This record gives sequence, structure tokens and C-alpha cells, in this order.
Amino acid sequence: MTNNKHSESLSDVHRSVSIPKNVGTLKRFFAFLGPAYLVSVGYMDPGNWATDLEGGARFGYSLIWVLLMSNLIAVLLQTLSARLGIVTGRDLAQACRENYPKPVAFILWVLCEIAIAACDLAEVLGTAIGLNLLLNVPLLYGVIITGFDTFLFLIIQNFGIRKVEAFIVMLISTIGLCFGIEIFLAEPVWGEVAKGFVPHLTSESLYVAIGILGATVMPHNLYLHSALVQTRDICETDECKKQACRWNFLDTSIALNAAFFVNAAILIVAASVFYKNGIVVTEIQQAHNLLTPLLGTTIASTLFALALLSAGQSSTLTGTLAGQIVMEGFLQFKMRPVIRRLITRMLAIVPAVIVLTVKGDEGSYGLLILSQVILSLQLPFAVVPLIHFTSDKKRMKQFANKKWVLILAWTAAAVIIALNARLVYGVLSEWIESAGSNAIWIWITAIPLIIGCTVLLLYMTFPNLWRKRREVAMPIPSLSLSHQTYTKIGVALDFGGMEETVLSHAQSIAQHHNAAIYLFHVVEGVSGQLFGKEAFDDEARTDKEHIENISEQLRKFGFEVHTQLGFGNVPKQLVKLANETQIDLLIMGGHRHSGLKDLIFGTTVPKVRHELKIPVMVV
Repeated sequence: MTNNKHSESLSDVHRSVSIPKNVGTLKRFFAFLGPAYLVSVGYMDPGNWATDLEGGARFGYSLIWVLLMSNLIAVLLQTLSARLGIVTGRDLAQACRENYPKPVAFILWVLCEIAIAACDLAEVLGTAIGLNLLLNVPLLYGVIITGFDTFLFLIIQNFGIRKVEAFIVMLISTIGLCFGIEIFLAEPVWGEVAKGFVPHLTSESLYVAIGILGATVMPHNLYLHSALVQTRDICETDECKKQACRWNFLDTSIALNAAFFVNAAILIVAASVFYKNGIVVTEIQQAHNLLTPLLGTTIASTLFALALLSAGQSSTLTGTLAGQIVMEGFLQFKMRPVIRRLITRMLAIVPAVIVLTVKGDEGSYGLLILSQVILSLQLPFAVVPLIHFTSDKKRMKQFANKKWVLILAWTAAAVIIALNARLVYGVLSEWIESAGSNAIWIWITAIPLIIGCTVLLLYMTFPNLWRKRREVAMPIPSLSLSHQTYTKIGVALDFGGMEETVLSHAQSIAQHHNAAIYLFHVVEGVSGQLFGKEAFDDEARTDKEHIENISEQLRKFGFEVHTQLGFGNVPKQLVKLANETQIDLLIMGGHRHSGLKDLIFGTTVPKVRHELKIPVMVV
């Protein structure tokens, strides 16, 4: 974990995908394809299943229009998010940090982390339910098992962003194929489906409608998309950016329309199978169990479970990336993806385990619906800054939002805020009425929190209240550089095949600075661990002969060379040797492994680098 000073979003894959030149239109478009598919996964995660199933089972086809409206809003907002990343080279989290005062940026980070945890809760429950339906794994055990899918993400991410995108597309294709077959088996009444596109909303369907909105337009996806588009290595000219914006709009439209098909398919199947038969679905497992008797074939239930498991796993990958972007962007704090993933996953697993323990399996469905409503409530705090940043002509220049785009964007924001306000008012009224004499606690806790969020939203909506003061308060830093000299250079040797490369760098620097070379090696075998300096097994003798041989060769080239052996824990011993010899610079070789191998073989460079106060050069 480090304080991240890099200005690049997702620095490990930043501009890692080259854009071919002098090729056909199709090949060029293919190079841009991918970011929107990673984003679209969030639009078909298990949380969507819960809201879509309930919407179809309780209200028939009447809420399809909400899905369509949500999808159109999603296409608009994700397009703005992609444009922000392409034109400014900043993701939404970075833009918030740079444009808002620190307290405001910190609150926005907290709200976004809550949204990511809510989304991850849906992924945990979806994957656990999928395992339960396919392999009959108890739901509580399934939730615990999901804690280990971190390693799956780690393995796939090591193959590069294009492999991650390909894996996600495979899972999306699996979900789409499964529900294509489900629709065929369900035989919906297409005339009734068409009527569902006419807007109609009742007080009973409002909660589910807002859940659908929260499940479809997901706040952390706006942060994610603005970073993912920067994985493409586009040139900095306005023409290149214009082409990139055009290709990413097409990518977004295709990917999110595929997500709309999946969501609509879930709702249509629920309406065709459950609403028609007067069955109210209260949990996903119930939907799975009823599909076989109602449709007359076991394949329907199997396809349903397979698609659910694919949705849970695909959402897991993108949730990790979104968490990484948000933390690095808002806090300039970089954390290893595996640690970040474990923390986020634990925040989701704990409430899931508590609810399942107290309420049993039936509690999972209500938890899924609640997670999507939380996402919807957080959405305005991502949408409002996005609209402001992409409308700023100083930042976006010719790519700033046109008037008609601005009208559409603010209309979408107004719809989201109005629906959320109505939901909050309705829920609060119910709480106060049912609480009776205990309502005072709601007034003390919930009401101040809501007032605070309202003030924050107003503050963000009307930036003229703070923009001038904020811009004046940002001084331009001046650089103060000094000449560096080294008199003692330490070289860590692990005898793993990189000695010549590491020593070549060391001798070049030592020659330039006329410095002495200190050769370090740690005997890390069992003997070294147990007996320390008293170790005299074959490994210890061989290592000592090897380092002495290297020192003699370097002395022949005219260098002053000293050798030091450590015994036991490699990072601790290297830090100890460096401090004892008081070297000015330490040169080390990389491990040539990462990801899962780091967990197996361990890492040395990060631990040494964090403990030492001198420069560390990694070859």
C-alpha cells in the first residue's frame, strides 16, 4: 500500500492497448471495443435480477418502460464518462479530488465506497445463490466461498486488460444465450410486452422502479468507464480524441443495449411465467424452482442458475477495478488489488452472513433489493459532478457538452433526484409512523443525515458558489532539484539468474560516482532460518563461495567491494544489512513473478522499499 503520486488512472494498464494505424474501419473499431462491456456487466448483475424478477412477477410487463428509460439514461451518462476520460486524461474520481475541497472529496469517496460495498453485496448473494442452485451448496457456505474468488480475478488480471475484456464478453454471451432460450420457452404475449413501454407508475411500484433505476444506472460505473477508456493508446490531437469519442459511443451503445436485452428478458420471463400464474416471487431460488414445473422442462432452471452464476462472477471483476479507481482517484492511495478485493468482499460478506444467520435464506432477496436502492440513492452524487465537468469549456474545449446534451443530462439528473426524494420521503414517513414513541431516534439520526446530503447535493449542483474561491486556492508547485552523489552502493543478489544484469547497473553507477560496492545475499533455507550465522549446510557454504567469487571478479575491474551475508527472512535481513553498512543506494533485481506466485513465493521489493529511507533501484 502506498500513497499514489501517479496522475495516471489504472497506471498498470494505462495506454497498454495500441490503436493500429492504416487499417480498415472494422479493425480500428475492434481496438476500441471492450471498456463498455466491462461497464455493462454492472447493468446485469444479480441485483438487477432481484429488481427485474420482482417487477415482472408483481406488475407484469408494466415496468419495461423503466428499464428502457434507465438504459437511455445509462447510455447518455456513460458516454459523458468516457468523454471525460478521453479528453482530459482524468477519471471522474481524480476530477472530483482536483475540483472540490478535501472534505467534500472525502465525503464523496465514502459515499462511493458505500455504493461499491452495496454492489458487491449483490454479487456475493448472486454467486452464492447460483452455487446453491447448481451444486446444492448451502447459501451461507456459498457466501463464504465467494471470499476466495479474489484469486480468480488476480489470475485473469495478470494476463492484461484485453484478456479481462475477453473473459467478461464470454460471461455476458453466456447470460444472453441462457435468457434467449428462456424467452423462447416462456412464450410471452408480445402485444402486452409492447404496452409495457408506455410510462405508468403507481405508489406500489415506485420502490421497485427506483430499485430498477439503481440497479441499471450504477454510480461506480461512471468512475470505472472514465478510467477504462484510458487503457487505449490514442494520440493527443483533437482529431484522435474526436475519433476515440465516436468509437466509444458506439461501443457503449452496443454493450448497454445488450445489457438492456438481458434485463428486459428477465422481466419478461418473470411476467410471462409468474405474473400470468398469480405467483409473487419473494426470492431468486423460488423463481428457479418454479421455472421447471411452469415451463415443463428442467433446462429452464439449469440455464437460469448458470446465467446467475456468470452474472455474479463477471460483476466481481469490474467491482474490483471500480474500487481501485475510486480509492486511487479520491485519496491518491494505491493498494494491491488482492488486498483491496478482500477488504471490499469482507464488507459485503459480513452483513450477508448476519442476515442469512438471523433470517435464513429468504432474507437474501430483501437484501438484494435494498442494495440496489442504496445504489440509486448514491447516484446523484456521481451524476451531478460528471455533468459539470463535461460541460466545462475550459477543461473540455470543443468537446464540452452541447446545449441539447446538457438539457438531456440535467433532465436525467432531475428524474433521478426526484424519484429518490419521493422514495426517501415515503420510507421516512413509514419509519416515523411505525416507530411510535421511538420516532425521536429517527429525528436525531436519519433526519440530520438526510439534511446533510441535501446540502451537499445543492453545493455540488451550483458550483458558482465555490469555484472561484477553489481555483484561487490552488498554488502552482515549484521544483527544487539537487545533485545526488553515492559513496556506498548496496547490491542484493538472490542467485536467481539476474546477477549479471543487476551488477551491470551497479558497476555503471559505482564507476560514475567512484563509490564502493557492498554485495548482500541472504541464506533463506531451513538452516539459515534456525541457526543464523552458525548455519553451515551445503546451501550456506555454496552461497558464501558464490558471493566471494563475484566480489573477486569485481575487484579485478578496480572496484572496492565488500560482502555481507544475512540469514533467515530475506526482507528483514536486507534492511538490517543496508542499515549496518550505511549504504546510500540499494540495487535489487525483480522477482520475475507476480499475482498468485507472489502469494506462494512471497515478495521482497515492496517490504524492503517501505522499510528503507534510502533510494531503492529495482532492475
